[in-house]
Amino acid sequence: MNAERAAIDTESPSAMGDSEREKSIREIVLVVLMSITAVLTAWSGFQASKWGGEMSIAFSEASSARVQASNYEGTARDARQFDLTIYSEWVVATQTGEDEFADYIESRFTPAFAVAFDAWMADGMQENAPFARPEYLPDGTAEAQQWTERADQRFADALKNNQRGDNYSILTVLFALVLFLAALAQRTRGRRPGQVLLTVAGLAAIAIVIVMATYPIKV
Repeated sequence: MNAERAAIDTESPSAMGDSEREKSIREIVLVVLMSITAVLTAWSGFQASKWGGEMSIAFSEASSARVQASNYEGTARDARQFDLTIYSEWVVATQTGEDEFADYIESRFTPAFAVAFDAWMADGMQENAPFARPEYLPDGTAEAQQWTERADQRFADALKNNQRGDNYSILTVLFALVLFLAALAQRTRGRRPGQVLLTVAGLAAIAIVIVMATYPIKV
C-alpha cells in the first residue's frame, strides 16, 4: 500500500503539470484565434462599407448618364422633327413641279439628313422615305446611345458592388459566430467539450478566410 501511494504521489505532479500546460496552450490558441477573428471582422465591415460607397457612386453615375442620354434623345427628336418638316416641303414642291424650290429645299437639308437623302436617291428610293435609311443618324443619336450604354454599365456595376458589400456583411456575421464558439470554448469546464468547440471554431475561421480570399478588395 505504501509503495502504491508513493507511486501515485510521484505521478501526480507530472499529470498536473501536463494539465496546466495543455490549458495554457489552449488559452494561447483561443487568444490568437479571437484576436485574428476580431481583426478580420473589422476588415470585413470596412470592405462592406467601401463597396457600399462604390455602389452609391455607381448608382449616382448611372442616374446622371440617364439624364444625359435623355437630353441627347431630345436633341435627336428635335432634329428628326426638323428634317421631317423640311422633307415634307420637298415632297410637296416635287409633286407640284416646283423644281427650283425643291432644289432650294434640298440645299437646306441638315448634314445628317442629306447623307441619308443622297443614299436614298442613289438606291432608287426603295424605302418610303430617307428616314428609313441606316445612314440617317440625326444629331444626338450617337451620343444618346453612348450615354445609355454607360448608364446600363454603371447600373450593372452598382448591382455588382451591392452584392460584394452584402458578401462582406455576411462574413462579419460568420466571424461573429467564430467568436461566439471561441468564447464558449473558453468558458466550458470540461476539457473535451472545450477542445471540440475550439476545433470547430478554428476550422470555421479557416473556411471563412478561404472564402474571403476569393472576394475583391477595395482600399
